[in-house]
Amino acid sequence: MRVPERILGIETSCDETAAAVVEDGHVVRSNVVHSQIELHQRFRGVVPEIASRSHTERILPIVTRALAEAELSPADLTAVAVTHRPGMVGCLLVGMAAAKALAWRFDKPLVGVDHVQAHVHTGLIAEPDMPLPALCLVASGGHTALYLLHEPGRSERLGTTRDDAAGEALDKGASLLGLPYPGGPSIQAAAATGDRDAYKLPRTLLDKESLDFSFSGLKTALLYTLQPQGAPPRKSPPSPEEIADLAASYQEAVVDVLITKLRRAAERHPVRSLCIGGGVAKNERLRARLASDGRLNRLRLVLPPLSLCADNGAMIAGLAAIALRKGETSPLDLDAVATPQSGGKTKPRRRVRR
Repeated sequence: MRVPERILGIETSCDETAAAVVEDGHVVRSNVVHSQIELHQRFRGVVPEIASRSHTERILPIVTRALAEAELSPADLTAVAVTHRPGMVGCLLVGMAAAKALAWRFDKPLVGVDHVQAHVHTGLIAEPDMPLPALCLVASGGHTALYLLHEPGRSERLGTTRDDAAGEALDKGASLLGLPYPGGPSIQAAAATGDRDAYKLPRTLLDKESLDFSFSGLKTALLYTLQPQGAPPRKSPPSPEEIADLAASYQEAVVDVLITKLRRAAERHPVRSLCIGGGVAKNERLRARLASDGRLNRLRLVLPPLSLCADNGAMIAGLAAIALRKGETSPLDLDAVATPQSGGKTKPRRRVRR
C-alpha cells in the first residue's frame, strides 16, 4: 500500500509566520498563517527586528496548529521544508531553526526552498495538471518578476523590477494618499468607487523589448499630482472623491504595466498557461484584467486561491515535494541567504547523513 508523501512547509521570510502540510505535492491538508500587520502598521513597513521577534514567539504554536489541523504528528511526515532564501536574514533564521530541529529530532530530510521559486510554482498546487511551459508572474511587496516555467523545478527568469516592486509601489502610493498600511488592499478598497481615467499617470514600460519593470516614476508622479512642484502647499487634504479617483488611476497604472509585460512575454514565448503568485496576485482588478484580456485569456489562466498568493507554508511544501522526488535535500548546516538566486533553478545540496 502506497504511503502518502506529507511535507511540512515553514515560511518566515518576512512578516508572516506560516506553516502548512501538503500531501503528494498539491493536497493542502493545513495552511496556517499569522500576519504581523498590526505590529508594523504604525511604521508603514516591516521592521526586521520586530518581525524576527514575533516569529520567535509564534513559530512553535503555528507549526503545532498546522500539524494538528492536518491530523498528523511530526513522526508522520515525509520531510520538513523551509524557506532559506531570499528574505530578512533574522526572520529566515527563526523558521530554519525550527525546521532543522524537527528534521533532526524526527530523522526527516530537510529541504531548503527558494521563496520566489515557491511563488512561481504555486500554480502546480492550484492545478497540478497546469499545461507547461507556463508564464508566471510573481508580484509582491519585495519582488516583481516574470518567469518561464519549463517543467517542475526548472524555470527561467525573463524580467525583474529595476527599482520598486509592484507591492512596494502600492504601499508607497497608499502612504501618499493617507490610506492605511498595507497599501495594496487599501488602494483596492479606495479605488472601488473611483474613476480609473481621472488622472493621467505614467506607465513606465522601458524599451519596447524589455520585460523588466519600473514603478518608481509612477510613485513620483502621484506625489507631484498631489503637490505640484513650485505650487503653494495644499490648504486642505484631498476629498474622499479625489482619493478614490487617485487610487483608481494609480492602481490602473500598476495593473497596466503588469498586463503589458505579460502580453509581451506571451507573444515572445510559446507558453500554454499563465499563473500569478505573490501578494499583488490577490488584486481584484489584476485578476479581472487577466480574464478579459483577449491575448492572455487564450492561455490556460491559473489564478490560485487567495490563501496561496500571499506568503504561506503550502507553497514551500509544494516546491519541496518536487525537489524531494528528484532526490534533492539539504544539510543541517543550510545557510540563510538574503538575496534571490539570479537564475530560476533551485539547487539544494544533497543531504548529509547524521
